[in-house]
Amino acid sequence: EAGAMQSAVFLALQHGGGGRMESGGRRRGETEEAAERGRMKRTIIKDWKTRLSYFLQNSSNSTKIKSKKVGKQRTYFRPSPEEAQLWSEAFDELLANKYGLAAFRAFLKSEFCEENIEFWLACEDFKKTKSPQKLTLKAKKIYNDFIEKEAPKEINIDFQTKNMIAQNIQEATHTCFSAAQKRVYSLMENNSYPRFLESEFYQELCKKPPITRAAQGT
Repeated sequence: EAGAMQSAVFLALQHGGGGRMESGGRRRGETEEAAERGRMKRTIIKDWKTRLSYFLQNSSNSTKIKSKKVGKQRTYFRPSPEEAQLWSEAFDELLANKYGLAAFRAFLKSEFCEENIEFWLACEDFKKTKSPQKLTLKAKKIYNDFIEKEAPKEINIDFQTKNMIAQNIQEATHTCFSAAQKRVYSLMENNSYPRFLESEFYQELCKKPPITRAAQGT
């Protein structure tokens, strides 16, 4: 009986030791996973910042022209967390903000669908064009870049709308691309915009900086 008791105690100890090792191994595994997630998050945010910087510097042709006149590139400052949080209230709030628009473009580039925002911006520029000659030239360029089959930045719109645009650009008016622009706007608002609001980069912009001792006045 004593031998049986010793064997039972030995087995219990052995099992207990194994449990501790397993627990330690799991903890190490979880720590390594957390570190890996942290590294991935930093890489994603770094890539975002690179793309964002590019879009801020090349925000529009009009910005480039103005910056040449002034003699230096315009600088767009990082928004406050309160400003960034406003972008979640409406899609138009995001598009109306230079930094927000650049951030959204960077996000769409990461999702490989930046042609949507580029088409929308081209349409916004097109609607402001006053010269009939320029209107026709721009209409053809937009059609070649975004609409025709196998265009370099082909957008996802139905065949009927494409045909209507092909006919309308022969005598271009400011409403040539209205139906397609509404379709693309709706696509971005319902799909990409909610994902942007959930992205690491947007969440980072909304974070309030930690209160330092200096800020507390201690």
